[in-house]
Amino acid sequence: MTRPSADPGQQVFLQHRALLFSVAYRILGTAADAEDAVQDAWIKWSAADRSQVADPKAYLARIVSNLALERLRSTRHQRETYVGPWLPEPVLTGGDAADAAVDAESVSMAMLVVLETLSPLERAVFVLNEVFGFRHAEIAEAVERSEAAVRQAAHRARAHVRARRPRFTADRARRRAVTERFFAASTGGDVNALLEVLSPDVTLWTDGGGKVRQAMRPVVGAATVAGWFAAIGTVTYQGIEPADMDAALVELNGGPGILFSGGGRVIATVTFDFDAEGRITTIHNVANPDKLRAVAEGTAHRLGTR
Repeated sequence: MTRPSADPGQQVFLQHRALLFSVAYRILGTAADAEDAVQDAWIKWSAADRSQVADPKAYLARIVSNLALERLRSTRHQRETYVGPWLPEPVLTGGDAADAAVDAESVSMAMLVVLETLSPLERAVFVLNEVFGFRHAEIAEAVERSEAAVRQAAHRARAHVRARRPRFTADRARRRAVTERFFAASTGGDVNALLEVLSPDVTLWTDGGGKVRQAMRPVVGAATVAGWFAAIGTVTYQGIEPADMDAALVELNGGPGILFSGGGRVIATVTFDFDAEGRITTIHNVANPDKLRAVAEGTAHRLGTR
C-alpha cells in the first residue's frame, strides 16, 4: 500500500519556510513574533487560490512581509515604553548567514538595532528592497502603498541606515579571534586582557526588560566595561553562583557571540561590533528571559536571503 503524497501546497510552503522566517525576523527583530507571522502566512496560503499564483516564493514573501509589518505597528507602543534599552531578540545561526557576508551583516545585532530606529514602513521597505532585492512595485503591492510612497520610504531608510550603520567591520576570522580572546579574559577575570580587545570608547548595551537587573543606561569606556565583565566569575548572577555558571562560544545572528547559562536555563547572550582593527566597539548583552527562548531551544536558524 503506497503512502498518500503530501499536500503540494504544504510542500511549497515548507520549501520557502526558512526564507519567510528570515524576512519576518529582519522586519520584526524578534524570533517569537517572526514565527507567529510565518504561521499566519501558512493560514493565508492554505486558504488562497494557488492556481492563480505564478510565483509562490514572491507571493509568500509578500504575505509574510505584510503580516510582519502589521505586527510591528501593533507592538510599537510596547517597545516605546520598554524598561531600559530595547535590543533585538538573538537567534542561533548557521549555514547561509555564516557563509555569506551580506546575509550576516543584514541580520547582525548591529544592523537590527539600526533598523529599530526606522518607522515600520521604512523598515519593511528597506528589508525587502536592500536585503531581498524586491522591486519597488512588488513592495508597493506587499505593503499596500503606492509605488511613489515606497520609493520615498526606501530613500529615507537608505539614508538613515547609511548614517548609523557601523562603518568598519573586521574580517570574519579576526572577529572570531577577538571574541575568543574576550571570552578567555572575561571568564578568567583578566581586566588587562579585556582592555587589549576593547576600543577606548566601547559601549555596552544591556537589555533586562525589567525582568532581571541590568544597567538602565549604556555603559561607556573600556575601563568600566572591562571591570563589568571581569567580575562575572566573582559575583552571583540571577541567583546563580559563579561556579555553577557556564559560558560557551556560539554563532549568534551571523557572527561570533557568547552564551551564558546556569541553573538549567540560558541567562544571557553577548554579541559584538568591531572596528577595522578588530577592536570591540559595541557590546549587546541580552538578559531578558522573554528574549532568550529562541536561543534556549537550541535550533540554528538559516537566515539567508534566498
